[in-house]
Amino acid sequence: MTADVENLILEHLKAIQSEMAAMRRRIDDIHERLINVERLVARQSTEVAHTQSEVITDRHRVDRIEQRLERIERRLELTD
Repeated sequence: MTADVENLILEHLKAIQSEMAAMRRRIDDIHERLINVERLVARQSTEVAHTQSEVITDRHRVDRIEQRLERIERRLELTD
């Protein structure tokens, strides 16, 4: 009977080890996926920053064009 109990305990321990190994594999998979998500977020943040920089540059260009246009209109006396 003692051998049967030991065999039963060993079977349970093997089952537990198997489940833990499966959980480790799932955690590793989740970890990999999380790393990919973090990389994607970082890349998108960089793209957003680049886009904002382009918008600011364009806004400065428009401001300069508006100033030049106002100067031209004043010289030609086209403003009220």
